[in-house]
Amino acid sequence: FGAFAQQDDPEPAQLDPKAQERINNLRIAYLTEKLNLTTEQAEKFWPVYREFAEHRRSELMKLRAAQQEIDPKNPDPEKQKRVVDLGLTVKQNILNLEKDYSDRLLKVISAEQMINLRRAENDFRDMLQQRRLNQQRRENFRERNQRLQQRN
Repeated sequence: FGAFAQQDDPEPAQLDPKAQERINNLRIAYLTEKLNLTTEQAEKFWPVYREFAEHRRSELMKLRAAQQEIDPKNPDPEKQKRVVDLGLTVKQNILNLEKDYSDRLLKVISAEQMINLRRAENDFRDMLQQRRLNQQRRENFRERNQRLQQRN
């Protein structure tokens, strides 16, 4: 669960609903395979996992909203201090969520699967990030080629 404290996924609002759904489906398939979940385990695991992810996302959105209220051109030290404090509160809240949901998930999956969940979640995030980087490179390459073709 330690990997969940990191936020490498883009804001859901940044992705179109179909892309978000594809990513969620890939995540489900990937984690189910990596954890070697039985059908019975998967039926109990995914509702708890989704609930955790939603609570975690909610906490992170509080922090993002506060960060966006800071005007970089006119920083307010008091507002910045509140954001720092909120960041620590959010981290603590996420840690508390991880403890609670770890206990709940350990009733569904083994400790070994829980350890593998951390690893698989990190691997999935890395895979998504690599795909995004590759997509950006392809887009940059296409744009560069189009500019070159227009010059010629």
